[in-house]
Amino acid sequence: MMRLALVDAGGANIGSVRYALARLGVEAELTGDAEVIRRADRVILPGVSTAAQVMGRLRELELVDTLRTLEAPLLGVCVGMQLLFEHSEEDGTPCLGLLPGTVAKLPVGEGIRVPHMGWNTLVPRRASSLTAGIDADAQAYFVHSYAAPVTEDCINTTEHGQVFASVVQRGRVAGAQFHPERSAAVGARLLQNFIEGGLA
Repeated sequence: MMRLALVDAGGANIGSVRYALARLGVEAELTGDAEVIRRADRVILPGVSTAAQVMGRLRELELVDTLRTLEAPLLGVCVGMQLLFEHSEEDGTPCLGLLPGTVAKLPVGEGIRVPHMGWNTLVPRRASSLTAGIDADAQAYFVHSYAAPVTEDCINTTEHGQVFASVVQRGRVAGAQFHPERSAAVGARLLQNFIEGGLA
C-alpha cells in the first residue's frame, strides 16, 4: 500500500490537496512527524503563506534536515516548491537548498498584476515522468507573487511579466508552482504521475 506523507507545513490549501489525492484513491497522512515522513513512499510539501512562515514551521517541527536528507521522492507545491531552492527574496529567507537558485518577486508592469492569479500556460522545456501525458499547451491555476528561476532543473516555464519555472525536477526532488488541486485534469495528472511513477 502506498504511504504518502503530506507535510503539515500550515496553509489553507492542505485540505484541498488531501481531497485531490483522495479523488485519485490515495489517502495522504497529514503529519509533522519526522519518522512518518522518512517511512513514506512519497512526500508532498504544500505551502500557502510566506516563505519565512513555512520555513519557520518546518524548523519548529524539526523537519528541515529530514526533508534535506529524504530518500523518497519529494514534491513541493506552490510555496513548497519555492522552498526547494537555496534562498527566497521574500523576507530574505534561507530555504532548503535542494535546488540551486534564488526565488524572486515577480515584476509589476503594464497590464501585469502581482500576485499572479488565475489560469496560465505550462510551456514544456524538457521531458519528465512528472509531466507525462500533459499537453504542450496545457493550463494550470496559479496564485503567487514570487517565482523560481529558469535553470537546468526546469521542466516547464510560464510567463507573467517574465518567464519563470512552473515545474522543476532534479532527481528525487520536484516542484510545481501552480496548484494541482485547483488545476482540474492537468493537476490530477501531475499528482497521479508523482504517485505512480515517482520521479524516474
